[in-house]
Amino acid sequence: MRALILLGLFSVFAVAEAGPKPLPKEVKEFIAERNTCDHFRCEPYEGDSPEQIERRTFIIDSLDIFCSGTDRRLAALKRRYKNNRSVIQELNKFEEKVE
Repeated sequence: MRALILLGLFSVFAVAEAGPKPLPKEVKEFIAERNTCDHFRCEPYEGDSPEQIERRTFIIDSLDIFCSGTDRRLAALKRRYKNNRSVIQELNKFEEKVE
């Protein structure tokens, strides 16, 4: 009986260790930047009032800052982590062409 209990405990620890690994730092950073890019892609920027023109400039600048190069980076990360299912699962949530 004692052996079964110990075997059960070891099994629990083995499963806990085999759980999903955290995402690599470069993938986390890409996801944060791309989420910001996608946020600004959804922002409305029409209108001709001075405030709307200022907002449009802010949004266009933000798109340049946060979206430039993300298509290329997404493709590179997918190549680098092609054998890491959890990374690919997260990266597949993003459109491949936004620039």
